Amino acid sequence: MPLVRIDTLRAGRDRLEALGRAVHDALQETLDIPADDCFQILTDHDGTNGTLRYDGYLGVDRDEGIAYITITMRAGRSPDRKRALYRRIAELAHAHAGTEPRNVFVTVTENAPADWSLGHGEAQYAPGPGPVVA
Repeated sequence: MPLVRIDTLRAGRDRLEALGRAVHDALQETLDIPADDCFQILTDHDGTNGTLRYDGYLGVDRDEGIAYITITMRAGRSPDRKRALYRRIAELAHAHAGTEPRNVFVTVTENAPADWSLGHGEAQYAPGPGPVVA
């Protein structure tokens, strides 16, 4: 159950949608995420009311084609699977959206099953005694 946020700068709707597809495809291929497990927040900043900052950190020259991809998911994937995910996202972002791999910035935040409520005020991944009334 990953939650994905993608932020771009003047990418336009089509490119932003293509990036969303690229990330979801990569999650399916590398982490076996189900096809219908697609929860994404896609935001394109216009450079005036909202913008993105980037630099050439660690020798990677980024430009206005930057795509920040933030993935929140349950803990438990190995570093090798995460590396495969990053690599595949960069490949598919280039293939689907024309985003150069140098402009694909990915971060993963992991949490526990009890940190998710998918609706109805329940922690679906952490079965237990039900809601607590305060």
